[in-house]
Amino acid sequence: MHSLQRNGIKLSFRSTEVGDPNLVFIHGWCCDHSYFGPQISRFQSLDYRVMAVDLRGHGQSAQPRQSYSMEVFADDVGWLCDELGMAKAYFIGHSMGGNVAYEVGRRRPDLAAGVVMIDSAVTRPAASRAAMEPFLRELEGSGYREALTSYVSNALVIPTDDRGRLAHILEDMTSVPQHVMISAFEGLRDHDPASEGMRLACAALYIAASEPQPRSDVERLRQLVPGLAYGQVVGSGHFCQLEVPDQVNAMIERFLALQSRRDPHR
Repeated sequence: MHSLQRNGIKLSFRSTEVGDPNLVFIHGWCCDHSYFGPQISRFQSLDYRVMAVDLRGHGQSAQPRQSYSMEVFADDVGWLCDELGMAKAYFIGHSMGGNVAYEVGRRRPDLAAGVVMIDSAVTRPAASRAAMEPFLRELEGSGYREALTSYVSNALVIPTDDRGRLAHILEDMTSVPQHVMISAFEGLRDHDPASEGMRLACAALYIAASEPQPRSDVERLRQLVPGLAYGQVVGSGHFCQLEVPDQVNAMIERFLALQSRRDPHR
């Protein structure tokens, strides 16, 4: 792992120094860079330049008491790319990381070649948004670890998901400081590109888990992202990049190949 200091805040990341094009992997809420382990290995083997971040508050990055909005995360990611000389990149995010990737693409069109959102709630359906407030109240209480465990176990996995992996995920997620959990979840609640008309100009792919309804309202997302590519995995809940990595990797590879064909400079 490497780290850089941004205004006194340690930001940790894993990266390679060579390869093309640039891929930036952004983990989800209460996770870290290791949640893209299968993708890091795969795309490094294909000679892509890869960076996987620990967002501030997560993993080995600093955990200050502050606001953890999607805009703060996105600015950190863009800053890291600038510092590492990644002039153009594809931003690939899982869950909350997809919201961050979307925000990087919106705020930094000079930097974003494309965005991949893996089971992310970027355009959150109304029923899902309404359920966020009661969960936030639970996170603010002394039983926040139990609340998170119940949420993940009941809302993010399906019966065929690996139980050993779930136990590891729960151990990781419940170890994140409570102030980070709350503020980052508030940041997710407040991130609503559709209501603000915050369109995305670059190419984008949405990958859904194997669930009855995607976590994003796909029709609203298509209004914000013309030409949105859409795919769905078979046989996996929310953590599909770990559960069925070959399926996820294949969709990302195809998306990247299509963008390369459209770029006359490649």
